[in-house]
Amino acid sequence: MRLQQRTRPLRLRIALLLAVVGPGIITANVDNDAGGITTYSVAGAHFGYSMLWIMPLVALALILVQEMSARLGIVTGKGLADLIRESLGVRWTALIIGIMLIANLANTVSEFAGVAASMELFGVSKYLSVPVAAVLVWFLMVKGSYARVERIFLVASAIFLTYIVSGVLAHPDWQQVAHSFVSPSFQWNTQYLVLAVTIIGTTIAPWMQFYQQASIVDKGLKIVDIAYERIDVIIGSLFAVVVACFIMIACASTLFTHGIRIESAQDAAMALEPLAGRYAYVLFAIGLLNASVFSAAILPLSTAYVVCEAFGWEMGVSRSMREAPVFFGIYTALIVVGAAIILAPIESLIRTMLASQTLNGVLLPVILLVMLRLVNDRRLMGRFTNGRIFNAVMAVVTVVLIGLTVILVLSSWFPSLFG
Repeated sequence: MRLQQRTRPLRLRIALLLAVVGPGIITANVDNDAGGITTYSVAGAHFGYSMLWIMPLVALALILVQEMSARLGIVTGKGLADLIRESLGVRWTALIIGIMLIANLANTVSEFAGVAASMELFGVSKYLSVPVAAVLVWFLMVKGSYARVERIFLVASAIFLTYIVSGVLAHPDWQQVAHSFVSPSFQWNTQYLVLAVTIIGTTIAPWMQFYQQASIVDKGLKIVDIAYERIDVIIGSLFAVVVACFIMIACASTLFTHGIRIESAQDAAMALEPLAGRYAYVLFAIGLLNASVFSAAILPLSTAYVVCEAFGWEMGVSRSMREAPVFFGIYTALIVVGAAIILAPIESLIRTMLASQTLNGVLLPVILLVMLRLVNDRRLMGRFTNGRIFNAVMAVVTVVLIGLTVILVLSSWFPSLFG
């Protein structure tokens, strides 16, 4: 009897955790999109294991920022755009939303480019794969409830395990891998610097805080759920970074060892086949497809949440198109335009990618500083404000991220400054 009484609270805690998990895991894993996978692939192929020491720092920064975002959403019951409007006013909110709208459109284009690239690895033309993917993600949102959509997204997050398997199939030197995690190995050259900054700078994108907070509000999480949502954030962040590490490990142990240089995740998948086998190639390609479709669904959704929150329009995945026409209209428009740009005869999307990177860089310092201001406002947060140690660590993280973002933007647009 006593044993049963002791096990019941544990079972209840596990049940509550399973009911809460979702926003943290989904948000962190969407960050491993087509662009992120390309970055990690290039890092492993060009520099071997030497960048792995950065990843524990990346995980720490991601956990801290996402936990702060989750706490804001749970305690206030409002999305970040809503809080920014109340804090900064309509004009500043409109400016921030406008920049984010353009940046997220460019990011959505890059996700459909990832869909096209991954399916071309299986011999499927982009003129078939991109429209099918666009219809699929649109139908999922418009016809699904929040609970159903979240379950599908959690399954999509689990598919990132394919990268862990492909990393194991590459047969890395595990002793060297372990050594690289704890032994910083910095190289003073332009490509290493830019790539290191890119790895860190792309980990925390402005859209992530908006999406996670909005999804927490949409899910209806309360203050009693805050401890479980912290676990959700930590699990999601660690899993996303582990996946990123295995992408780097897979490419380092095969491509770097054989002196093969790549420019994209598609190149990495193709190069893996003769070195690590057909299974590694297929798993890498499936991972790229999953990441691209996953992100192509989330980024427009994040944008729709942000715009509707900012201007007080009805929103939510569980609502119908009649109840939230602007919400679903924005979502539909971003998907249609994003897919159409990929299908158009455009020679290069590099300038589009650079533009989105620059806009994200402009937004990141503003969003982080506003979040710190909001989360330390006792009128909003009560006893759930940041502690002194948390604020001190976040101040360092914010300054470092702002500095790295500035370097990333400058190196993208003015490479001569770093060469």
